[in-house]
Amino acid sequence: MTMRSALLVLADGRFPAGGHAHSGGAEAAVKAGRLKDAADLESFCRGRLHTTGLTSAALAAGAAHGLDPYELDAAADARTPSAALRAASRRLGRQLMRAARAAWPGPELDALATAFPRGAHQPVVLGTAARAAGIGPEEAAHCVAYETVGGPATAAVRLLSLDPYQATAVLARLAPEMDQVAERAAAAARQGVDALPAASAPLLDLTAEQHAAWPVRLFAS
Repeated sequence: MTMRSALLVLADGRFPAGGHAHSGGAEAAVKAGRLKDAADLESFCRGRLHTTGLTSAALAAGAAHGLDPYELDAAADARTPSAALRAASRRLGRQLMRAARAAWPGPELDALATAFPRGAHQPVVLGTAARAAGIGPEEAAHCVAYETVGGPATAAVRLLSLDPYQATAVLARLAPEMDQVAERAAAAARQGVDALPAASAPLLDLTAEQHAAWPVRLFAS
């Protein structure tokens, strides 16, 4: 039985996993002039959801399904060509691990923390945390799908002084696509690590490297 309340805790933006400090590429897109309003935000989030979002959701679903975390972490590395994004993912993994071990202490999280003292990739940690909380692979994928678009939407409100009601409406319109992505991710995870998607967004990789070199920025990534 899926622990629905635990799912809400894990997906809550107030869960102290560090995501609030990351824009998901939105800050670089705003500076480049590609993200100016709610319509741009919807396009940006949709693109992110169906590429890096799908890939990350499948990794999390795989971890929640009980696939080998070492293989999953290596798969995450291979699917993240940007060094800046790999570093950000591991930082987020460390922060999420601290919160998850406090909320749902257990041997699988302990083993993952010991194996990756500098942090496993965030989706792998999230899926392992979901497993510890009694949350299934599809629900873990839903968490990732939502945070893939929720992070940039929240960042856009801060970066553009965007009306938060408009940002929320963007998320509501994307909800059916989030469900589809989560279902695809969970289905792939059931087939093993080699079947996980490797969808990418090269522009996000390029701008992540540029963003990491900025002397002044509001978000960590």
